[in-house]
Amino acid sequence: FAPTPDHIEPNPGIVRVIEQLARGPTIRVTILTGRRLGHIRQLMPLSGIFLAGTYGIELLTPTDETIHRVQYDDIRPVLEAIKPQWEQMIYGRSGFFLEDKGWTLALHARFAEAEEAQQILSQAQQCADTNLFTESFRILGGHQFLEIAPLLASKGGTVSFLLSEYPLADARLLCIGDDDKDEEAFSVIHARGGTAVKVIQPSQALRPTQADFFFESPLETLQWLEELISQAFR
Repeated sequence: FAPTPDHIEPNPGIVRVIEQLARGPTIRVTILTGRRLGHIRQLMPLSGIFLAGTYGIELLTPTDETIHRVQYDDIRPVLEAIKPQWEQMIYGRSGFFLEDKGWTLALHARFAEAEEAQQILSQAQQCADTNLFTESFRILGGHQFLEIAPLLASKGGTVSFLLSEYPLADARLLCIGDDDKDEEAFSVIHARGGTAVKVIQPSQALRPTQADFFFESPLETLQWLEELISQAFR
């Protein structure tokens, strides 16, 4: 994990593996993340794959078409009303970071003391509940984390959208993820007869999961993908 989500540092080894996967004539690669599309484009500077940022609100297709599934001007005023209140809550406190993704607001407390993080996140939740007078938003939680996002900010909903708009006849679906946001995608993958794989991280280890298989670390995941490439491209 980087000190803040704004820290961008591409990993050449991972970029190489994804690039090799994307070259496969029978493989379609999609990277679906909570990061902004601009961030993931810097982390994964490749063409020929689907990049889905902010849980799929922002999409870049393999043909370089950009799709915004939500009208920015419809959701931004609500976020602007909440942002200064959250800023005030964490002002002068260490270990907190407020990330403005444009389409969402995310409050990170991973590096804060656990008790203080719980207190501030609870206050932030109450603030959001008070201000979200529209049904167009959802609140995403996580390990010392809180995010306000449009309803369409859903990995499950995005997977459904992609499979509907860009159908894959007779495809074998494989979804690899590491947190509760990915569990939403696992449900959709299972409904389509696919396989879900969970990459274990400490904050998620004891939570219920729909995963069929597990990787013990990101490194093991990368090694498995390299083996897949070696087998598929013989």
